[in-house]
Amino acid sequence: MSTQTFADRRSLEGFKPGLVVVGGLLALMWVLEIIDSASFHALDQFGIVARQLGSIPHVLTAPWLHSGYPHLISNSVPFLILGLLTWLAGPGRWLAVTLTSIATSGLVVWLIASPHTITLGASGLVFGYLAYLLVRGFFTHNIWEIVLSVAVFFFYGSTLLGILPTDPGVSWQGHLGGAIGGVLAAKFLHSKDPAVRRVV
Repeated sequence: MSTQTFADRRSLEGFKPGLVVVGGLLALMWVLEIIDSASFHALDQFGIVARQLGSIPHVLTAPWLHSGYPHLISNSVPFLILGLLTWLAGPGRWLAVTLTSIATSGLVVWLIASPHTITLGASGLVFGYLAYLLVRGFFTHNIWEIVLSVAVFFFYGSTLLGILPTDPGVSWQGHLGGAIGGVLAAKFLHSKDPAVRRVV
């Protein structure tokens, strides 16, 4: 009984800083969108323009900017939920998944997005969190993480259709790149976990 209580308390304590960090980043997105709207979308210039060398640094800025409130609203809830679920794997792992997903999403956009378009938004990062949570259990062989993967797939599995080029106004390149980053992060972070090591 005491062990269960301690585990629950430790989990809750880990959740609180995650709520501060992930919630804080979400709040930052809203502040930036307010500034962007008030400045007639002056911040959109920090999105990614495919194959322009000067736009490479915008790989780091584009995820926090959006093309309007509907765009931001559509990303807000999945970013918060999937970001918090990823955080529960540990702050270091959350940071690794976040940075990897941002990098791969941004670079794929920079390499293969349509020319003369500006890509921005957190959806690539959301796809990174989603892919990480979906495949992590296959590397760890942890039953609870597999159960979580199934639950995440049940609620957000249809979102994976976003990696297909079905809507010209949606960056499937960013979604695909983010998903690749999430899978790479899961493999790098968990393929050497003790649970999956084989004794010869």
